[in-house]
Formats: sequence, C-alpha cells, structure tokens
Amino acid sequence: MDKAALRRAILAQLEAELATLTAAAHDAHAEATDEENRAEDKYDMRSQSAAYLAAGQAKLATELGEAIGAYQTLALPAFGPADALATGALVTLETRGQRTLYFLGPQRGGLELNVDGQPVLIVTAASPLGRQLIGRHLGESVMLPGRGGPAMQTIITVA
Repeated sequence: MDKAALRRAILAQLEAELATLTAAAHDAHAEATDEENRAEDKYDMRSQSAAYLAAGQAKLATELGEAIGAYQTLALPAFGPADALATGALVTLETRGQRTLYFLGPQRGGLELNVDGQPVLIVTAASPLGRQLIGRHLGESVMLPGRGGPAMQTIITVA
C-alpha cells in the first residue's frame, strides 16, 4: 500500500471531521448567545449548557487541527526487515490466519479507513498495541487481548 495515499485518506477524513465539528461548534455558540435562550430564572441552564457544548466542540476542533498538522508533516520512511518499528510504519499482523493492517500514526488512534479497498486501523504509540509494536521487528510477535482470550499476533509485513 502506498503510504502517501494513506496519508491523503487520513487527512481527508480528519478535514471532513473538522468541518463538521466546526459547523457544530458555531451552531452551539449561536445557540448559547441567542437572545431566546436567555435564562428565565436561576434554574434555567439552556444557554450555559450550550456554552459548555460550544467550548467542548471548539477544544475538539483544536485537537483535530493539531492532528492534521501532525499528519501533514509526518515523515513516511520506508521500513526494512531489520528496522525497528516507529511512527510512520505500516504493519500487517497475523493471528490464526487472519491479517490486519495497522498504521502507526502520531495522533487520532482508532481511526479506521479503507484505502485501495483495504481496511487500515490507525494506532498511536500511546495505545496498548502501539506500545507493543514500537521497537519490534518483522517476524516478532505481540500478545493482544481478544474475545477468546489473549491472542499471539505476528508481524508479517512492514513498510
């Protein structure tokens, strides 16, 4: 898989999320400052609730903006069989004949994408899987929890 195409897909997903979140934050801010939502008594919390929502959405929008910047500047090195895994690695793990593709990204772990018809899951070094992958090499194994108990997964490709 082309990591540049993967980066473009990640950035497109993050930018779409940012656009949606920014619009929602503007709507919440407008609701919080709308004259119709002025408190009618000391127990009326409509405008305050809308203000909290707008603040939370603005914080999330800032975090998304930071993630976009991190992916725009992320180096995409080619990892060879002898190289230790690090951020920017594209890793295939196999367990019981099942293969899963992971990308070690700088932020926004848990993001799932479909690139060139292939599902890819973004993990970060802060995640349990990311902590296990960082520093590993092709052919090594990691232990992951699963529905049927812990499962040994083997690193079968790195790029």
